Amino acid sequence: MSDVPPIVLVFSATDPTGGAGMQADVLTLASMGCHPLSVITAITVQDTMGVDDLLPMDADWIADQARCVLEDMPVVAFKIGLIGSVDNVAVIAEVVSDYPEIPLILDPVLSSGRGDELANEEIVAAMRELLIPQTTIITPNSLEARRLCWRERDDKEEPELAECAKRLIASGCEYVLITGTHENTPQVINTLYSESGIESSECWPRLAGTYHGSGCTLASAIAATIANGLPMLEAVKDAQDYTWQTLKAGFRAGMGQYIPDRLFWAREEDKSESIVSLNKQTQ
Repeated sequence: MSDVPPIVLVFSATDPTGGAGMQADVLTLASMGCHPLSVITAITVQDTMGVDDLLPMDADWIADQARCVLEDMPVVAFKIGLIGSVDNVAVIAEVVSDYPEIPLILDPVLSSGRGDELANEEIVAAMRELLIPQTTIITPNSLEARRLCWRERDDKEEPELAECAKRLIASGCEYVLITGTHENTPQVINTLYSESGIESSECWPRLAGTYHGSGCTLASAIAATIANGLPMLEAVKDAQDYTWQTLKAGFRAGMGQYIPDRLFWAREEDKSESIVSLNKQTQ
């Protein structure tokens, strides 16, 4: 089966703009040489400005979608995005628990870029209890990390990001990549933590504008690099580089946020070929 690309199973919601959600996952994974399998967790009504409504899928349908393809095709990585309900958290956790040898990449989608809530506190609690203990790497932004780790009884103020990572790892997850897009820093600083502490800290130029689906792109890119056999530190670094390139080449298709261009490399090749062709014509 050497001619079969690495197969990644994605649990995520649809996004009709193609900017985030399942469409972003499929584009990213395919762009990075993987074959994506799509298990739909919810259907959204949204544009590039925000999410107007969300309809979670029935949990039994999620289980049936996943188990059907898992019995047919050799999956080498799981990626989880927007989940939609507590029941969906439970059923996804049950499915992935049957495949403990498969790496699990969790993007904890808790709200939209505009701030629309996509996960209530019951969903967050279920993720803490059922999914995070099974996770290979979780990729929260700084706001998500603090929300996942807030302890109402103990915390008088928001915990530091290093403390958030420590708590997530204590919950059972192997690696935590906290992204710094929402922090007030000149550059975006993304820090990878493990049980040993900080494994790496990467600084990226802060681009103008905001992007629809950057978190989905990063998590799926990590799933792709892991599926392609890279060790964790190298996988995370290469995925960040790919994601930054998609943002740099992003385009504003609607009236809201920019959309990352997951096929930037193909358009760069097209431009190069056009220049070569033009040069030949003028010689």
